[in-house]
Amino acid sequence: MDRNDRMIQALRRKIPTFACEPGCRDCCGPVTASSEEMARLPTRTEAEHAAALAAWSCPHLGPEGCRVYAERPLICRLFGTTPHMPCPRGKRPEAMIDRRTEQAIHRFLGQTRQVLV
Repeated sequence: MDRNDRMIQALRRKIPTFACEPGCRDCCGPVTASSEEMARLPTRTEAEHAAALAAWSCPHLGPEGCRVYAERPLICRLFGTTPHMPCPRGKRPEAMIDRRTEQAIHRFLGQTRQVLV
């Protein structure tokens, strides 16, 4: 496991969790993720990517919601855990993310090669 993979794992453990509403897709849209995070996701065709982008959506979004929820990128995990990225439906964890952890995630995202999911 390389340095970035270890960092992703460490950051994931620090992000508070909460239950999304089943089938919700309010926070889903085009996002970027590091190459390491992308390697964990199923490959999608260019046509699937184009269709998702045209719909302002994510190619990993299915009728029931996120099909890669367990491996979703860090940016997706932040939705609803910080006042900077609130859940439109008001869902949230018991305690919001620690400010230092949120900053560490944004630093990581800024220092790694990001690609469009």
